[in-house]
Amino acid sequence: MGSRLGIVLVIFFFAATLIVSVYLRDSNRRVFYTLRRYKIEQGRLQQDLWQKQLRVESLINPASISHHRGE
Repeated sequence: MGSRLGIVLVIFFFAATLIVSVYLRDSNRRVFYTLRRYKIEQGRLQQDLWQKQLRVESLINPASISHHRGE
């Protein structure tokens, strides 16, 4: 009787361990893809900012200003 209970407890422990490991693996995958998506979005926003900065610098460049005043 005691050995059956021990076997049942061991099987229950392994099943619970497998369930928890699958849950943690799925949670880790979700966090990884969420972080990756935010990092891609950050890179895209940084490129947009650089383009706008270059546009502003070209507008305030002294050669550009004199060119626009001459027209």
